[in-house]
Amino acid sequence: MTTTLTVQLTLEECCQLVEVPADSLIEIVEHGIVEPGGGSPDAWRFDDAALGRLRQALRLQRELELDWQAVAVALDLLDEVNRLRAENERLKRRLLRFMEL
Repeated sequence: MTTTLTVQLTLEECCQLVEVPADSLIEIVEHGIVEPGGGSPDAWRFDDAALGRLRQALRLQRELELDWQAVAVALDLLDEVNRLRAENERLKRRLLRFMEL
């Protein structure tokens, strides 16, 4: 039997973990960069996927000195590149199977 552990962080816990003030994290959420569960900042819960995306966003903002809107666009483009790479790999595998026939 496999047990899956899901970590859910509050706004305060997430801020402490990634070392950003709450107002910055609220702004990041407002730009759609991460989407926590819950309806209001007091009820927000961040999972490990949101935490990873948040760290990636903070790194882009810090290293490239982008505003949050530009970070959101950059992350969307990176997601699309990753999706296209995965699709390309699937198509390559299918093509190889076809060529083997």
